[in-house]
Amino acid sequence: MLPEENKIYEGDSIEIMREWDDNSIDHCITDPPYNMSKKKGLGWAFSNHVTMEEEWDIFSREDYLEFTRQWLKEVCRVVKPNGNIFIFGSFHNIYDMGFIVNEMDLKILNSIVWFKPNAQPNITCRMLTESTEHIIWACNEIKDKATNWVFNYDIAKQLNGNKQMRNVWHFPYPSPKERRFGKHPSQKPIDVITRIMLIATNKDELVLDCFSGSGTTGLVAQGLGRKWIMIDSNPEYNEIAKTRLEKIEVQLPTGLLQTELNLS
Repeated sequence: MLPEENKIYEGDSIEIMREWDDNSIDHCITDPPYNMSKKKGLGWAFSNHVTMEEEWDIFSREDYLEFTRQWLKEVCRVVKPNGNIFIFGSFHNIYDMGFIVNEMDLKILNSIVWFKPNAQPNITCRMLTESTEHIIWACNEIKDKATNWVFNYDIAKQLNGNKQMRNVWHFPYPSPKERRFGKHPSQKPIDVITRIMLIATNKDELVLDCFSGSGTTGLVAQGLGRKWIMIDSNPEYNEIAKTRLEKIEVQLPTGLLQTELNLS
């Protein structure tokens, strides 16, 4: 069956995607679990604060690899050939995901580094403060057949001061204003998703986020004239996403005209 557009599906993303027809979605932008949480959380070196104890983010290594293969297999099935797939990760999981993307022989177009100037301090005080996340940009086709993926080059240049856009992006972590309707531990900034949406999707195309959390992908798609589908198993996060979809209006970056969204 065809997935229902502009809907948040609640449940297991792999099982839900298995019900959908092949080639029914244009692109995927998603932020899967990073497998960095601990059963008892992570404690700060000089306080009693505990963080990173999300149950949905805890796997054995073998289970995590299999989980990644299963959800990515379904994404590649439901996304049209040569559609764009963007996968967020940190150093905890990006190498495993990159290995699996290569294992599936997908064409990797870029590895994007998102630098966060306001990243959380290192809680152990025994290593450098981690200030980046990584984004794999892949084309949904085997390397030798990949062609004609969406890349709105002219828009990318405009967003970057009329210069070719590089693969290191400088954006702060989401502000309290973006998180005012509720918090997700790995919420992505509207500005980061807006950039991806503008350079790698076209107006009226259908974009999937199969681990949607607080709903930033759908929020941006809705504001930029794209259709969206989101999946998350957590009712609390889905309620945050619904509220954000009702209350927040995404604006085009300064200097980019509405008519330019029609570029392909």
